[in-house]
Amino acid sequence: MKRSHNPLCWIILLGSIATVQAQETGRGAVHRQHPPQDQGLHEKFYSTWHMPDNPGISCCNSSDCYPTDIKYIDGQIYARRREDGRYILIPPQKVERNRDNPDGRNHLCAPPPALSPMDSVYCFALGGAT
Repeated sequence: MKRSHNPLCWIILLGSIATVQAQETGRGAVHRQHPPQDQGLHEKFYSTWHMPDNPGISCCNSSDCYPTDIKYIDGQIYARRREDGRYILIPPQKVERNRDNPDGRNHLCAPPPALSPMDSVYCFALGGAT
């Protein structure tokens, strides 16, 4: 009996589907983070934001910062990282307490996971509607 399904073809097909889904998820996540009507507001906020625990150093820029979702676990804040959707712990010293954020949403400044071996956080602003 002739075998009509080559395992290598299945692996290639499944890998292609996973790659397309990851690319679609990545584009959608980035697009959802900065609504067009808030882009200027966010850029202005991010460009003047400094690390709460080291005020001489800028938090980031608009490519490192974005609005995000949070959850509380055992009284600690975890914010959702844009690139992989993983919730990362926000160190208390990285939480902004001296200025309001521009839109009442949670904002995270963090490097992409590929650029930082640990779950680094530059800055975090807690939204008013959480």
